[in-house]
Amino acid sequence: MKAVVFNEFGPPSVLVLSEVEEPSPGPGQVLVSIRAVGVNPYDYKVRSGAMGGKLPARTGLEAAGVVSAVGEGVSDVAVSDRVFGAGAGLAAEAGVLTSYAVIPEGLSFVEAAGLPVAVETATRTLDLLGVGEGTRLLINGASGAVGGTAVQLAVARGASVIGTASAARHAYLESLGAVPVLYGEDLAERVLALTLKPVDVALDAAGGGTLPALVELTGDASRVVTIADYAGAEELGVRFSAGMGDERRPDAIRDVGALIASGKFSVPEPRTFPLAAITEAHQLSETGHAGAKLVLVVD
Repeated sequence: MKAVVFNEFGPPSVLVLSEVEEPSPGPGQVLVSIRAVGVNPYDYKVRSGAMGGKLPARTGLEAAGVVSAVGEGVSDVAVSDRVFGAGAGLAAEAGVLTSYAVIPEGLSFVEAAGLPVAVETATRTLDLLGVGEGTRLLINGASGAVGGTAVQLAVARGASVIGTASAARHAYLESLGAVPVLYGEDLAERVLALTLKPVDVALDAAGGGTLPALVELTGDASRVVTIADYAGAEELGVRFSAGMGDERRPDAIRDVGALIASGKFSVPEPRTFPLAAITEAHQLSETGHAGAKLVLVVD
């Protein structure tokens, strides 16, 4: 089968489509004939060498497709079922999902492929912040894939949400149920002008040096979680969540189907590339201004 690999760390040009051996699912896993693969910032960080690791390596953390084999103990899906989920090296014609769920009715492979990482990350960070009914939540980077997902999941929990974004994305945030505010300098002042009081907790999904303002607005570094600013988190005592260990929520994708069916969660239209154009997708992802979820389509 064909898969995207890289034999050295570096720019997107190190990614090549190569023939590799098809994997087999282990206990609790499923082998999937992949139809679409999500592209995430973590992918280019690994490819660049910023995260270390061994070579040669593969890319792709989330995908959607059709089950072609199941591992020992799997009884909730069967061969030919449409599923989406997470794994490793999924930018390929086939791959093993270590966490998975049946694709919600009415969702395409392309739409489903862009959900697992964002849903897991948003659920995990909202849980760490204790977001629930009545929580006043501020999300920095609310119009991105993780941010937009976190807005919708928080609203579904009964929280009130303020989200930072560029002016061009304010209408989108309003459609998700958030109160939009411009990001950048003097953020704390702008938020306080909206709320007239501090927020309870804050999620930093975009970085950009916003952590001091988020700590000011919540009153305590323990009320802030970031997924985008490790250095700032170390300096200020903010929790940095990388999705490791017990805090992970791989089961979260099993719950999103009910929210989609009830109309409480909408999936934005992704921007697609053929698998062979993964270099272009990584180049765009690395700019931080993709403007949409990037998904690779596997023919």
